Amino acid sequence: MPPRREAEHSEPLVRFVGVQKTYDGVQLVVRQLDLDVRRGEFLTLLGPSGSGKTTTLMMLAGFESPTAGEILLDGKPITRTPPHKRDFGMVFQNYALFPHLTVGQNVAYPLSVRKVDKATQGTRVARALEMVQLRGMAERYPAQLSGGQQQRVALARALVFEPQLVLMDEPLGALDKQLREHMQIELKDLHRQLGVSFVYVTHDQSEALTMSDRVAVFNDGAIQQIDIVDRMYETPANRFVAGFIGDSTMLGGTVRASDSERCGIVLSDGRVLAGVNVNGVAVGAAVQAGIRPERIVLHAQAPVERGNVLRASVSSTLYFGDHLRLLCRVVEGEPGATVKLPLSAPHVPAAGDEVWLEFPPALTRIYA
Repeated sequence: MPPRREAEHSEPLVRFVGVQKTYDGVQLVVRQLDLDVRRGEFLTLLGPSGSGKTTTLMMLAGFESPTAGEILLDGKPITRTPPHKRDFGMVFQNYALFPHLTVGQNVAYPLSVRKVDKATQGTRVARALEMVQLRGMAERYPAQLSGGQQQRVALARALVFEPQLVLMDEPLGALDKQLREHMQIELKDLHRQLGVSFVYVTHDQSEALTMSDRVAVFNDGAIQQIDIVDRMYETPANRFVAGFIGDSTMLGGTVRASDSERCGIVLSDGRVLAGVNVNGVAVGAAVQAGIRPERIVLHAQAPVERGNVLRASVSSTLYFGDHLRLLCRVVEGEPGATVKLPLSAPHVPAAGDEVWLEFPPALTRIYA
């Protein structure tokens, strides 16, 4: 889904200002977090276990309190507002359905605690179940449903009281791959229809790229980069983001020439490579050159123009269903390069073949 450009110019729905969180008074789980959640956007908090993404979501939900800083909703502090007064929809990985209540009663629960009259409850529950494609299942119990259906019930319950913000913590993690991918499409479509803000936590980078307007990549308690998905993938801000979002080929070297935009590096075997100077590294710095596997150009013969071309040998060829991947040895003793090829490629080298790999300088990024 294209990013919602109009949201970029309005006041954010939620703002984290200088937020910190520690459990032991020493180790900061979240470090100096400044983050805006825009109105109507699908924002994903992405990162490995222990990176601070779930703690950030729990502070927004009100289940955890910041050690320092402030969380604002519509410009007003909510840091000391209890969870039930924030009126946010919540969806968890374990569904958290009441087993003794029917589907309809589970979905109606948030309306019951808000003292909504029975007639209105019935109308809203029916609409919510229709929204998540569970029409006609109101009288069933959770145990009679599949995992995907239970997740839909949890989603309907989070949406039934029409919250302005929906928080999701790894909601698809318990589903099998095919169902998870189907639910990603459904969630994305639902978000487009509703126009409410979604904040979604996952460690699955493909899920984040598929569903989000923007992604915030967390590591070690801090946001490493926050951006729209295509810029996040194409122009990672640092080595961590490049390695965590998608696949990247990384080659180590030392900077031999540098300016504000480009630099040239010497690999450990003496060969030279040029690329974008992402972090403003200086001459003599140890760096890594990164490039996406689909951006490497494979040549079966040495090209006439030899700029940013490295000779390599094919270690193996892997079949991925919709494409092929060649694993190539570039520098002895270092991880190799991965090259993606379409199934329609006219020539696929075999293991042991010599190839030439072209690294377009504008797409090769040099990281500190």
